[in-house]
Amino acid sequence: MTDAPPGPSGRPVLDRPAFERLTITHRRELKLHCYRMMGSLHEADDLVQDTFLKAWRGRSQFDGHGSPRGWLYAIATNSCLNAIKARSSTRRILEEPARPPTEGRAAAGPAAELTWLEPYPDAELPDLADGEPGPEACYETREAVRLAFVAAIQLLPPRQRAALLLCDVLGWSALEAAQLLGGSTASINSALQRARATLGERFPKGRPLQRARPSVDEDLLLERYIRTWDAANLDGFVELLREDATYHMPPWHDWYQGRQAIHGFFDTVWNNFAGYRAVATRANGQPAVAIYARRLHEPEWRAQSLHVIEPADGQIAALTVYVGPLGPDLFAAFGLPPVWSEPQARPSQPIS
Repeated sequence: MTDAPPGPSGRPVLDRPAFERLTITHRRELKLHCYRMMGSLHEADDLVQDTFLKAWRGRSQFDGHGSPRGWLYAIATNSCLNAIKARSSTRRILEEPARPPTEGRAAAGPAAELTWLEPYPDAELPDLADGEPGPEACYETREAVRLAFVAAIQLLPPRQRAALLLCDVLGWSALEAAQLLGGSTASINSALQRARATLGERFPKGRPLQRARPSVDEDLLLERYIRTWDAANLDGFVELLREDATYHMPPWHDWYQGRQAIHGFFDTVWNNFAGYRAVATRANGQPAVAIYARRLHEPEWRAQSLHVIEPADGQIAALTVYVGPLGPDLFAAFGLPPVWSEPQARPSQPIS
């Protein structure tokens, strides 16, 4: 604080250095909150910037008695709700509701008319050790960043989504959520009950399968996955899948259920390129791989797809592969170049 004009309580208003320290402290967690609300990395970037702009312009309204963090979350949440109201689709999807799995060649094509859930780079996550939720939270921090969880909460109406994130993920009380969202504590509890019931329908046990912290087995699975792609070893890749594995490939309509069906699909596309190069990364707290591909008679390896892996007991339970045109556009957000040319050093990121 400096000799800035007083706010409504008579306390000095946040000056620029103090405000900048506040934004640095809370930027990553607010961006993650906006991502969970919107299902979009790019929209989250815009909304966290909008949040800080609104906070700076309205800093005289913060009297210093409440939590600066809570004040910023209130602005961010309301910005997200307004953005959802303004856009044509209220939610992003990872899979199309009620669409049966495909067999064989993918024929449905990309769905440009749908809005797809985007992955979130681990490099943008707040420090999970320092970002533990409050005592009333129902989800562990690592669990609440997973791609399957973010996809599930997109099924909720915006107000229910906000209530669930504030209370069950961040650990706010129903009273605190009511003060932010408006309405009574009873209305927040009612919204939470409906939101939990929806997630219960999505997950028979009421929540996604809980994952342990990254382990040696997970690192080994990722190394094997990378080797199969570098060697263009289709059979080796398929062996890493569980028998009941699922495969989605946004923005294409088609998806596949079971190892045999996934093998059948890849058998139709595996030789479309002269070779592949895989780069390890992480997304949504999960192992991920960026694939560069080289076409016949072309020297360059170009961004082709981004793979997010759901491991389970040393195998792959679910695989979400962001393909063109969506996939290559995501590389920049993960700090990856669009083209990797021989013989330059191969880009790399830590496996865990």
